[in-house]
Amino acid sequence: MTTHLPAGGGQHYRMTDGDHIAKAAVRDTEGAFEVFEVFAPSGPMAPPHLSPWTGVLFLLEGRITALVGATSYEVQPGGVVVFPAGTASSFEVVGESARFVAITTGDRAGRFFKDFAESVRLDQPVQESLATILAVTQRHGVTLENTPAGR
Repeated sequence: MTTHLPAGGGQHYRMTDGDHIAKAAVRDTEGAFEVFEVFAPSGPMAPPHLSPWTGVLFLLEGRITALVGATSYEVQPGGVVVFPAGTASSFEVVGESARFVAITTGDRAGRFFKDFAESVRLDQPVQESLATILAVTQRHGVTLENTPAGR
């Protein structure tokens, strides 16, 4: 089946680390993957977290620092970084904002983004939403790495 989504189209999931816009969800006999466009503002790096899906980040605009396991990468437009499933990962925008395409394996990331966007209030400090954030992550098999920033 062929699908077309015009520029600007897609379901928006506003989260603490940016606006995740669902562009496509593909499921066929070869597997499944999802495609998102993400607009991320400057802000502190989220605690490293482990997701049950692999994510590929293709940077279009801005700069980010990506943390994958114990390795940090400086990513510029045109750069790609892979966040393997089950590996502690995070990213931080360097400068005012960044825009990237995120492709995730399977069909679970979109459900996580939707639940997070519907459950976590963005008009209050993250610390006040921590219990809700932890409940959402637990429901979707995402875990936060035990770091001083994540405690």
